[in-house]
Amino acid sequence: MGTLLQTLYGYHAWANIDLLGTLENVEPRKRGAEFRAAVRLVNHCHVVAQIFAGHLQGVPHGFSSDDPGEIPALDGLRAAVMACDRWYLDYVRGASSAALGETVAFTFTDGDRGCMSREEMLTHVVLHAGYHRGEVGRLLRQLAVTPPWDTYAVHLHRSAPSRRQQTGGHCLST
Repeated sequence: MGTLLQTLYGYHAWANIDLLGTLENVEPRKRGAEFRAAVRLVNHCHVVAQIFAGHLQGVPHGFSSDDPGEIPALDGLRAAVMACDRWYLDYVRGASSAALGETVAFTFTDGDRGCMSREEMLTHVVLHAGYHRGEVGRLLRQLAVTPPWDTYAVHLHRSAPSRRQQTGGHCLST
């Protein structure tokens, strides 16, 4: 079992792929304004993840906005999101407790200054994406498409089915 951040990023990657798979399976005739808004939100989350990856590495991220305005093709977005999620998974696996506690000064794309610990930045990326995946779920419902059931608890129990086993009110395995 890894750290909470490792588990959260495993969930984050799983939920992103599940959502992108659902979007890829939306019937072409339903791919109107709501669909474009959904893809744009996923892209926004990806851009924010890239921005914060730059902050974490102390390198320029190359974005002047967290919403580039363009709506990318789903196959390219899927590949980019998967690569970014792998980067984050590797980052949290390799980060020491001391490194996670380090505070980093940075500038938001709107020019405001910010200061967060690496752990806070990592948490922000996961929570930010979860918020917007919920928005995408509402857009999918407007298209009469069932959104993924992508809660953290669902992920934990699907990735470790033994978590369903109990005896006498106690977990047998976690």
